[in-house]
Amino acid sequence: MVRTGAQRCNKRMTYLLIGGTGKTGRRVNDRLTARGLPVRVGSRTGAPPFDWNADPDTWIPVLEGVSAAYLTYYPDLAFPGAPESIRAFAERATAAGVRRLVLLSGRGEEEAEVAERELAAVATEWTVVRATWFAQDFNEHFLLPPVLAGEIALPTDVPEPFVDLEDVADVVVAALTEEGHHGMTYELTGPRLVTFAEAAAEISAASGRPVRFQSVTPAECAARMLAGGGMSVEEAEALTDLFARILDGRNAHVTGDVKRVTGHEPRDFRDFVKAAAMTGVWDEH
Repeated sequence: MVRTGAQRCNKRMTYLLIGGTGKTGRRVNDRLTARGLPVRVGSRTGAPPFDWNADPDTWIPVLEGVSAAYLTYYPDLAFPGAPESIRAFAERATAAGVRRLVLLSGRGEEEAEVAERELAAVATEWTVVRATWFAQDFNEHFLLPPVLAGEIALPTDVPEPFVDLEDVADVVVAALTEEGHHGMTYELTGPRLVTFAEAAAEISAASGRPVRFQSVTPAECAARMLAGGGMSVEEAEALTDLFARILDGRNAHVTGDVKRVTGHEPRDFRDFVKAAAMTGVWDEH
């Protein structure tokens, strides 16, 4: 087989995945390693370790020999300090010779857009991937305990075009490995709008577990997040505040960016629900 110049370039590149053990990062990792591409996972338990809260100068070892990097920020780009951390990382990455940076951002989050601008100001090549709510929030993240408890409680119930993490990973891999994505901001959605009440009903029908949606105050939402465990008071309150602001209908429309980048249609939420139900994740325990 004759290898193209782009393919030869990719073989020489090392891909750094900050948050490479997370929901999107591990899927990106799987795709890159399946192609035989060299990957380095940046995490607190990685070798070398990486921590967003550490002195930025300690990030330099993880950047050695890296040509492209995927950035996910914990807990969210809308949190205080995120723009400064993103700029500090981008500055050190650029100085270390990292050519391409791809940032996972939140759709409709004004604070996250500040971090996006900091990245664009210093990166050699950059791409922003803005995602709406993940379908997998219901089976891999903070909405799983509410589903298992039978009640999803949020401050509002506007429609959301839930996006599948498999589609997000496909777009990120394209932005990391292909030319033509520099300076682009992609907004990723599923193919249709779904309210949280409708999502609860679809999960209930597929799993056989009664699940309903309940509109609650922001304070009650934060309290329930804390009761679910694994989250500090500050994180729960900040996320609840974010949800109350962005769940105002600003994201209640779909885009064609998944197909634009990957060539395939985005996965429908109903197909995600059917596949997730078959794994038993929502079965009675």
